[in-house]
Amino acid sequence: MERRLVHLDLENSTEEQHCSTDRKAHHSDKTKKNLTTRLNRIEGQVRGIKNLIDKDAYCDDVLNQISAIQSALNGVSRILLEEHMKSCVIDRLQEGDLDVIQELSETMKKMMK
Repeated sequence: MERRLVHLDLENSTEEQHCSTDRKAHHSDKTKKNLTTRLNRIEGQVRGIKNLIDKDAYCDDVLNQISAIQSALNGVSRILLEEHMKSCVIDRLQEGDLDVIQELSETMKKMMK
């Protein structure tokens, strides 16, 4: 599998990233169902926030709902990260692809912002 480098100019800084358009995840049906259920719930919560804003709900109530959504998204991220490390990362390491460590490190930095 050939890996290409892409140079992105984000706010005048150049960052190298590997294209991953040819890779796919290998999630079990159980994991997909769990993630889909969680994301559907989050989608409903976001629509609920829109309704709260349309109805001029008290700001603290809206902020609490936003906090709940952020927590739910963090839960989805944790599941995906764990699955990624157990499958994709291990597979690539076994193939001798050490670039996966840098990729994982960059992903985790973004997640911790």
